[in-house]
Amino acid sequence: MAIATEDFIKQIDELTVLELNSLVKALEDHYGVSAAAAAVAAPAGGGAAAAAPVEEKTEFDVVLKAAGEKKINVIKAVREVTSLGLKEAKDLVESAPATVKEGVSKDEAEAIKKKFEEAGATIEIK
Repeated sequence: MAIATEDFIKQIDELTVLELNSLVKALEDHYGVSAAAAAVAAPAGGGAAAAAPVEEKTEFDVVLKAAGEKKINVIKAVREVTSLGLKEAKDLVESAPATVKEGVSKDEAEAIKKKFEEAGATIEIK
């Protein structure tokens, strides 16, 4: 005997959290799937969700591509932007290309880029 969709939903609504958890585990075991994987896959399948605009990137990484001729000025800029010591800053500059700072706002990334370019370095914002 088939259960009407509305009746099935009403029955689920009446379950406690523990009963619902047991139901999910039983369904996972029975069908050999994981609810977490299904939850991730579900939004990607909808046509309307796929047509939604792409979110604007809010976090950027600042990458030192090349130190240029004025390494000392670039090392000073690295020390200003990060909390690295002199040796660590020197090692970072010499190991270019290297990430200077990760997960910064667009404005902060632009400010960092300006400092480094004034010091003679080549910077990339990712």
